[in-house]
Amino acid sequence: MLSDIELVSQFSRDLGEDYRVAKSYVRDVPTQALLHVRSFTHKLTDKLASSQQLVFDSPNLYDRIETLNRQRVINVRVTRALHRLRGDGNRGAHPEKYHLTQEALQQLAEKAIERLVKLVEELYPIFCDGEAPEYQFEPFDAFAGRDLCYRAVMENDPQAQYLVGMSLKTKALMQKEQEQALRDEADAEPKLDSEASFKQAAHWFALAAPYLPEAQHEHGVSLLHGYAGEVDAAAGESAIIAAAKAGVVNAMALLGYFYLVGGEQISVDTQLAYRYLQAAADREQSEAMANLGVLYYQQANYAQAYHYISSAAQAGFPHAQYHLALMLARGEGCQPDPLASEQWMAEAAEQGQLDAMLHCAQQMLNNENALGNDFSLAERYLREAVKYGHSVPAMIELSIALADGILGRIDVVGSAALLKMARQRGNAREKEVIAPLWESLTLQIDKVLAVTQAPDELKALQRARELLSYPE
Repeated sequence: MLSDIELVSQFSRDLGEDYRVAKSYVRDVPTQALLHVRSFTHKLTDKLASSQQLVFDSPNLYDRIETLNRQRVINVRVTRALHRLRGDGNRGAHPEKYHLTQEALQQLAEKAIERLVKLVEELYPIFCDGEAPEYQFEPFDAFAGRDLCYRAVMENDPQAQYLVGMSLKTKALMQKEQEQALRDEADAEPKLDSEASFKQAAHWFALAAPYLPEAQHEHGVSLLHGYAGEVDAAAGESAIIAAAKAGVVNAMALLGYFYLVGGEQISVDTQLAYRYLQAAADREQSEAMANLGVLYYQQANYAQAYHYISSAAQAGFPHAQYHLALMLARGEGCQPDPLASEQWMAEAAEQGQLDAMLHCAQQMLNNENALGNDFSLAERYLREAVKYGHSVPAMIELSIALADGILGRIDVVGSAALLKMARQRGNAREKEVIAPLWESLTLQIDKVLAVTQAPDELKALQRARELLSYPE
């Protein structure tokens, strides 16, 4: 019986090698596994198009999948599977922006590989004679990580050193996000595991930087952010400039951003911003497309802004999806489309964009006609906006929902704790909103305290009253 790798290799020799590499990285370098999944998906669209003599007019993976669907090269089920793999690959590029833990990232990579081989099994009859043969899915292993470490240390291999650095950087970014979230939930400062991971990543990037442009870019980023402890913005920008000139697409996107907003030794230059952002956007770098859209938006060229922001949204960039939803709602550069606006807002929220999460939660709780009213989802969105974004409006919204029983239960302790946190963090305008809510919740608690005899309820009410009694 064939293994899963042999099945994919029989389907396509080139894709079989991509699949093997992607699967080998799942346990130790899941970000690289997911990036290879996206590359596999891109090549698969080429293979599907070639089978029908179809020529794409866009390099964008979203556009390619939709073109295949419109031309009926693939059915709805395959279309959805390709879009799912596209989304998995996007998460691999920036897992910290999707609030993923290391464990969740690995699980995502495992599921993506399993979905990939299932898709190959379904498409097998299109390219090969007959149905896919029986195969056995072999377990994931951890050989790739050990091999990378061996080559990085013993063979001084720059590519291996770069990949080890990327794995450590991803781990550090996710650790940092979790540490920031925990800082507000505990009295003591959380242990900063991210600092050690950042230092290790910086070490490997510095070793590989003289030999590999991609590592040079990451070395520049590490200097800009002080991964090793000290910030050296000038040296960091110089490394990024060199990597951009060497053709590293992420460096082009970052350099374009610096020319858009300015840096330590980089002056604002709209023409150079356009040049580098356009170069990166042409190679499907989603943040470059989004920033190019921002550049055009600032120039009031809404048609071009809409084009690039929608391209970035279709490429899976959550911030672009949120801004596309706003543009569709306002009719900026496009015809107003409230339904499409809601759909993109929901997509951005599901991918972890905090402003979109807050917007969707507010709609679910306060608008009976909102798309997909789901109070449990609304609560999850609000809690994540509080945890990861420290959003005062989200604190206020969730506090009201818990006090009024909108979520199916009344939790005065949770409501009071959120209101206290909101007052500590809120600006003057937000505090004006909080003041009557504070007074109303205090009165609500006092009224129930006067009549209840239930021990558990008394304990909860007294705790809530204590939270509201502390000075600001």
